[in-house]
Amino acid sequence: MNILGIIPARGGSKGIPKKNIKLFGGKPLLEYTHASAKESDFLTATILSSDSDEIISVARKIGIEVPFIRPPELAGDNSPSIEVIKHAINFYEGKNVIFDAICLLQPTTPFRRKGLIDEAIKLFENGNYDSFISVRQVPSEYNPHWVFEDKNGQLKLATGENEIISRRQDLPKTYHRDGALYLTKTDIIKKNNSLYGNKIGYIDTTGTPYVNIDTPKDWIEAEEIIKNIKN
Repeated sequence: MNILGIIPARGGSKGIPKKNIKLFGGKPLLEYTHASAKESDFLTATILSSDSDEIISVARKIGIEVPFIRPPELAGDNSPSIEVIKHAINFYEGKNVIFDAICLLQPTTPFRRKGLIDEAIKLFENGNYDSFISVRQVPSEYNPHWVFEDKNGQLKLATGENEIISRRQDLPKTYHRDGALYLTKTDIIKKNNSLYGNKIGYIDTTGTPYVNIDTPKDWIEAEEIIKNIKN
């Protein structure tokens, strides 16, 4: 299976200026994601998608392939990831290069355990999934079976159930996306205009270091994590 890894890194970050190339543990943030992609045996190629000359320059210096400059209309605050991915697919198909699947690797999730990408790809292929994501378990107190919605001034379970599961031990495991990895078949992306299909597989990263850097507070948390890892 030919799989294209895409590292999206637009310029214009407002919460943390120049976030994707800001030094983190002595290296540009996006270098951590590149290092994870480089250790993969199953990614056919890995590229950067960016609109920023400065980010592209840094990326090339650390060895990331940059085959194109992302159009400005795909680099706004509200530009959906799916359009960024479709742009890359169309670029390669215009050169008669076809990828069976896309692996989106966000630089804002820098902590990926060794071998995660290839482990996910093997599960993705063996299960013949439409799409595949990395997830973490939702803590019990936030489990949807214990989450309520306001329905006309009354609290009702968000799941629609009438009975509350009283014991934590009886709660089913639930998961949230951690943003470290998205795998999707190219034909699903083109047909559904989505990163998801009907058959979604997952890999659980619970218990490993994690942060999804979006705010200055997240950055501080990430620095504490990397300090502990290095110590």
